[in-house]
Amino acid sequence: MLLNLSINDLAVVKTLNLDVNTGMSVLTGETGAGKSILLTALGLALGDRADSGYIRPNSKRAEINLEFDLSDAPLAKKWLEENELDDDQHCLIRRVINHDGRSKAYINNRPVTLQTLQELSEKLVEIHGQHAHLTLLHSDEQRRLLDVFAGNQALLDQVDTHFHQWQQTHKELQALKKASADRTEREELLRYQLDELQQLDLNNFNYAELTEEHSKLAHLEEILATGHRQLDLLYENDEQSLNRLLLQSTHALNDLTRFAPDIESINGILNEAQIQIEEAAHQLRRYLDSLEADPLRLESLENQIGIIQSLCRKHHVQPEELPELAFGLEQELNNLTHSGERIEELTEKTERLLAAYHELAAQLTRKRQQGGQLLQERISAMIKELGMPQGDFIVQVSPLGATHPRADGQDKVEFLVSANPGLPAKPLSKVASGGELSRISLAIQVTTSHDKTTPTMIFDEVDSGIGGGIAEIVGQKLRALSLNRQVMCVTHLPQVASQAHHHLYVSKNNRSDITTSNVRPLAPEERVEEIARMLGGVNITENTLAHAREMLFQSISDTSSTL
Repeated sequence: MLLNLSINDLAVVKTLNLDVNTGMSVLTGETGAGKSILLTALGLALGDRADSGYIRPNSKRAEINLEFDLSDAPLAKKWLEENELDDDQHCLIRRVINHDGRSKAYINNRPVTLQTLQELSEKLVEIHGQHAHLTLLHSDEQRRLLDVFAGNQALLDQVDTHFHQWQQTHKELQALKKASADRTEREELLRYQLDELQQLDLNNFNYAELTEEHSKLAHLEEILATGHRQLDLLYENDEQSLNRLLLQSTHALNDLTRFAPDIESINGILNEAQIQIEEAAHQLRRYLDSLEADPLRLESLENQIGIIQSLCRKHHVQPEELPELAFGLEQELNNLTHSGERIEELTEKTERLLAAYHELAAQLTRKRQQGGQLLQERISAMIKELGMPQGDFIVQVSPLGATHPRADGQDKVEFLVSANPGLPAKPLSKVASGGELSRISLAIQVTTSHDKTTPTMIFDEVDSGIGGGIAEIVGQKLRALSLNRQVMCVTHLPQVASQAHHHLYVSKNNRSDITTSNVRPLAPEERVEEIARMLGGVNITENTLAHAREMLFQSISDTSSTL
């Protein structure tokens, strides 16, 4: 579960260090106080996309830190161990956002990619935004929720694996069948292209060596002329060579050592230079003597290079890529030559994979139907509690009728609702009002959450559109949900806030040039005052305070969920 949230220089928050408790915690405050920025901070720390607009004015960077206890998060702990990011029972997540829009993410003080951070985050925290009910209208989301409730993930993975194996094999088979239609023509072309390439002796092909040898032979006259001139300057000109001049200098300085012994070290350096020049001259002479004009070899090299460049233009490759090109053409020719056998093999494999896929898809359909029956019973019962006494919720699982397999099975999952008896059930988008849709969404979230392993759940004003006694029931459901996981809820309803084990108050400070927000836990009497504010608005009377105390007392008395 989440133990601590700390924020520095993020939007309206200058600095915040908040300890988070077990059970159910609510965040309340005046409209615009900054409740949403806490959820923004959590989202950023868990891997949401970031930009420099999140940084507080006059600050260099924004930073969010999260600390988790992993004792109730076995999947997260296992993932950390597998990725060598584990650190005992705790997990530290840090996200830093810089002014240039770039950000850095860390898990247990080790830098990670955003994708890696997101993989871990989904095993630690689940956030339900205030517009979560809108995604409920999408067929893919309805199917996902049913699969989560029915525990279909392992079977879904098998279906997905068989689908992709079938897809790859089917694609290869179709390509081979198409290629075999004009196989003879293609074979002739491939053989011709391979014959062209194989004249280059590709087993010993080295374009760099060819061009180097060609360059040397093409410039041989210049090499010899320049080499002999330098040889004369270095050694072979008896009067003016460097070797002769150095010998004269060393003899002259050697005579001076009788009067100036310090010159001896200088004379030693000149002696070494003379020896080096003599050695260089000998090596240069040997190299020049080894050179020999070979017009036939030069012509052969020019022909080879011309062929290579022509083939490169023809096939749109670099010279170094010609051996790889020949290998690919040879493989294709081999496949075409044996395409009949390969087509039979792939046909058999495709049929085998398709049969296995259909068997798994049928199992998935049965599990969806069974899970759908149980899910519709639970949600129907819950929406009746949430102010839809005549409401019936139906999970309809029907065949897609698709001619080809799909990665997620072959079922169409649709949520239907009948708000009044005697009326046929219709899709959510055509029946439910905004308030009804919010209640149905909450019922689904609460119902499916019991089957999840995520230790921390966050609800952002998912109770919008309801009030009164229904709001109290919503609060009770969230409190019951917190029995086996940590629940945080942003709410504007006193009936929900009064059900929480812990109450966090978000306030805004406008006393400086830059607005700041702060969050602090409320003491019991402060909590009474906040519930009263939520009940009575500006003018809080003794009756309002008494009502707030009664609601808080009643929430403790009416529930068995105590810490």
